[in-house]
Amino acid sequence: MPIREAIRDQMSRYSRTDTLGPHESYLSYHDVRLTKNDMACLKSDWINDNNISFWQEYLEREELSRHMGSAVILLRPSMVQAIKMNPNPEELEGALPDLKNSSHIFLPINDCRRVDDMEGGSHWSLLVVSVADRIAFHYDSMSPSNCTEAQIVHSKLQKILGYSMRFADLKDTPQQDNGMDCGVHVCWAMKHLLVRRLLVVERQKEVDMSLAGKKLDAARMRREMHKICEALRKKANRSLSPMQRIKGEGKDYPPRIGND
Repeated sequence: MPIREAIRDQMSRYSRTDTLGPHESYLSYHDVRLTKNDMACLKSDWINDNNISFWQEYLEREELSRHMGSAVILLRPSMVQAIKMNPNPEELEGALPDLKNSSHIFLPINDCRRVDDMEGGSHWSLLVVSVADRIAFHYDSMSPSNCTEAQIVHSKLQKILGYSMRFADLKDTPQQDNGMDCGVHVCWAMKHLLVRRLLVVERQKEVDMSLAGKKLDAARMRREMHKICEALRKKANRSLSPMQRIKGEGKDYPPRIGND
């Protein structure tokens, strides 16, 4: 086969996704690896831990990185679940980011209570802690479904931080109109509160943390997240040279952005 045709054939096969199994890797973005099933969840299903972890990674890399003085921490769902389920959360302090010197902590809250299933559960909400103000804001798109779960995490965080905090369950949080968009609401709220509130206000000034009056187009948010993933996959795909494709390098791995 002529070299040009071989390159074209290999590139075509590499870019196809219809042959991937549901649990096969689709995109590797820094510390998060998305599967084909994760991509399907973004379109119309329940948003899972991996989807939320990817979104946090993306916000860190594309938004927080532009603000070098920022001290905002986006805790991954697995970390939040570990805090919630550990009877002695202080033991986790060495494995966590420096929470005590942060300005705000974003924590996706899941209603799973099983220690042996760290990625289970059926509902997401968001807890945002203002460390300096010593207050935790809870955003639940199906209020008050996750209020107890958020209060448990709030209680455990107090032990890690070493002081008490107020807990504010924000009843004016936008509500979902179906049973599967809770994770989409969490991703939207994280971006809105981070990009349009915290990162545009000087650290010493007061920030309005209410989402009252806001309305989420969940379908549009899903499309935005899916489009970002596809764009990143194409960008990573382009980083491989034609000869790397022919040799099969990367064949067993997804398109990657970030260091190995």
